[in-house]
Amino acid sequence: MTSAVIVDTVRTASGRGKPGGALSGTHPVDLLAVALRALQARNDLDPALVDDVIGGCVSQVGEQSFNVTRKAVLAAGFPEHVPGTTIDRQCGSSQQAAHFAAQGVLAGAYDVVIACGVETMSRVPMFSSIQDSEQYGAGIAARYPEGLVQQGIAAELLAARWKLSRSELDEFAARSHRLAAQAAESGAFDREIVGVPVAGGVHDRDETVRPATTAESLAGLRPCFVDEAAGDRFPEIDWRVTAGSSSPLTDGASATLIMSEERAAALGLRPRARFHAFSVVGDDPTLMLSGVLPATRRVLERAGLGIDDLDAVEVNEAFAPVPLLWAAEFGADLDRLNQRGGAIALGHPLGASGTKLLTTLVNTLEDTGGRYGLQTMCEGGGMANATVIERL
Repeated sequence: MTSAVIVDTVRTASGRGKPGGALSGTHPVDLLAVALRALQARNDLDPALVDDVIGGCVSQVGEQSFNVTRKAVLAAGFPEHVPGTTIDRQCGSSQQAAHFAAQGVLAGAYDVVIACGVETMSRVPMFSSIQDSEQYGAGIAARYPEGLVQQGIAAELLAARWKLSRSELDEFAARSHRLAAQAAESGAFDREIVGVPVAGGVHDRDETVRPATTAESLAGLRPCFVDEAAGDRFPEIDWRVTAGSSSPLTDGASATLIMSEERAAALGLRPRARFHAFSVVGDDPTLMLSGVLPATRRVLERAGLGIDDLDAVEVNEAFAPVPLLWAAEFGADLDRLNQRGGAIALGHPLGASGTKLLTTLVNTLEDTGGRYGLQTMCEGGGMANATVIERL
């Protein structure tokens, strides 16, 4: 049977997703094009062989509108016959792109395909695609008469219902910065980061990591999602989530080269990992961020694996409660979770985060000699993806 394999995977370094950030002067089309060109050049790949490019992007408006992936394909210099499409599964958009790409290979629809993603939050602010609009309509209002909540309130609900203390959240956030700083210092990110030309040089180091962060310094921050109406509706919330225990606004792009094992062999390319199992689930849209639990259960069942079979795990750190409740529910070994830090330190460039985490997961497995890795991502609207890969 045909296998879908990862030949290579890259990401840009994170930039602060606000004016003045390292990547704020780079158009999102050009930012994604950097990742695509790097993937092609690193593997001496004839881009004419690419059957499709599937990209993730959340705020598909302004500079990220009108199919940003197709525009990036053209900006990267790929032949005009190479198509591209852009999908939105919220924070898991490029993880879903990787699923669609690999599943296309398994179905025989593709031989060579790129999954990728981009988000330039400094230039296209979060929620800009829904400004001045009624996003839900009458059907949602009828089904959820009390209304759905924004993600910060959902993070507070998770912290309250899983009884995660403020100190636990702060300690985990400090851990993220500590591990990310150690990984950067050791050169662990060097193989996965591709430099982006910027004014004054090349940006190739994550801008969002703060090495001096401690749980004590985070303890001085005020909760950032306090909402009186939400507090009345959910009295269990006592406001524990701060900017320090949340992922920062981030600019970035990432890309993964996926092939059939047969085509990789024919091209003389050595696969780095194999897709082993996939899942995508819907979950409670009010809790919203808890979908990582059923997504993980489903993907492990499909893979025929248990938690102890996993050598490395990436649970996206949109907010500290998400990986903490995941670890608590599965009794997971924290030493295998987000071993090089996570989005709290390394940033969460929404549409790019899926293939960004996949890039780090592949490199972590290779550097530690692990066999199986799992990646899971909570997503707006109460969804989650999970992926199991096997190092080759």
